[in-house]
Amino acid sequence: MDAMCLALEEARAAAARGEVPVGAVVLAPDGTVLARAGNRTEADHDAAAHAELLAMREAAQRLGTPRLAGCDLVVTLEPCPMCAAAAALFRIRRLIFGAYDPKGGGVEHGPRIFDAATCLHRPEIVGGVREREAAALLRAFFATLRGP
Repeated sequence: MDAMCLALEEARAAAARGEVPVGAVVLAPDGTVLARAGNRTEADHDAAAHAELLAMREAAQRLGTPRLAGCDLVVTLEPCPMCAAAAALFRIRRLIFGAYDPKGGGVEHGPRIFDAATCLHRPEIVGGVREREAAALLRAFFATLRGP
């Protein structure tokens, strides 16, 4: 099963828990899964409990290092500015994301964290992977919140 498929599974599980459906996976340099997570902001009462941060923290713990050099981050939604900055600090090699986020994104939209002169590390970026599927999960989730 590919990493985006795993991230989408995490997003679906997050939605089932009442969380915004975002999922993330961190891959080791050899492609093995180091960590996977879905959003837990509501469950943890933590505005920073985004899937990306949770997965990167778990991967760093598993590797015993604050840097994830050579590792890839796969996430179903374009990371927000906070998560993009964290990916730079964790030294992620490649960021792969699904749906674009014109309102809250921090990679291709908004502050474009990796383009800032103060950004110390810029990962390779691949956007739009299984974009329709990832976006459909988010639309369906928010439609149920708004009601008929």
